Amino acid sequence: MNLSIVIPLLNEQDSIEELFQRIKTVCLDNGFDFETIFVDDGSTDDSWKVIQFLAEVNPEIRGIRFRKNYGKSQALMAAFSQTRGDVVITMDADLQDFPEEIPELYQLLKSKRADIVSGWKQKRQDPKLTKNLPSKLFNSVARKVSGLKLHDFNCGLKAYRSQVVKELELHGDMHRYIPVLAKNLGFGNIIEKKVRHQSRKYGKSKFGSRRFVNGFLDLVTLWFISKFGNKPMHLFGAVGTLMFLIGFVAAAYLGIDKLYKVYIIQKQAKLITDNPFFYISLVAMILGTQLFLAGFLGEILVRSKVKKNEFEVSEMLNLNQTIEL
Repeated sequence: MNLSIVIPLLNEQDSIEELFQRIKTVCLDNGFDFETIFVDDGSTDDSWKVIQFLAEVNPEIRGIRFRKNYGKSQALMAAFSQTRGDVVITMDADLQDFPEEIPELYQLLKSKRADIVSGWKQKRQDPKLTKNLPSKLFNSVARKVSGLKLHDFNCGLKAYRSQVVKELELHGDMHRYIPVLAKNLGFGNIIEKKVRHQSRKYGKSKFGSRRFVNGFLDLVTLWFISKFGNKPMHLFGAVGTLMFLIGFVAAAYLGIDKLYKVYIIQKQAKLITDNPFFYISLVAMILGTQLFLAGFLGEILVRSKVKKNEFEVSEMLNLNQTIEL
């Protein structure tokens, strides 16, 4: 199969049929053998009924439904595990992305032998104050932290080699940083393509102001994982050892000073416990020990590679194998 097109959605009943018909037209015109996987992320409208209706007459449609809203990352992970195409393309269901971009994304991925082709939205049709400006700031910070020279990390329209999506592990809201996660896995051939963008035709945006705070926190998490995810002892062990040594040296100085005053110059000296620096040094040694142990436990967890699924699937359509999620 040439293409697997993955579309996560939440309450997009009005746009699903139009979107699929445009996808189908484009794929048939270009001779693609394709499948479209809709992931209903806990919609409360009739989105799942629309998917079921379309799947009855279109064998290219496959569907996954969540019992509740888990988020875009979990929706993508559920679909990625089921894709069968050599190339996987993701897009949003709100019709702001153009399905007509699919052939160029596919050809660019193949011709450049790229791991990912990431969309770069041109002339964004979103509110400037609430979306465009924060997005530019977010992308600027992400470029500096990750080292990837992409203009639009969060564009939903992307093309992947199948191997890339099979190895990705997305949690929380990490879908924003898929190119960075892929780079960390060794898929470094990531290129960018300018794509068109249009205003939302139906419904309203599902992302509020919290996404900016969450995005920043996820970026910090991603930076830590990129630098120390496979070697937590290098951070916690180093900081813990440094703090323990500082506390130990300070405590040793207080003890030596006490002995010097009492036995060498025979001067009456206060108890060491009367000196506040004693408690500071004691806390530093305790914290240092705890940080060192945290790094040690982190190393054990990294090696055990404990994985837990964070979502439950209630229904699937046209899937050839039974899976437990």
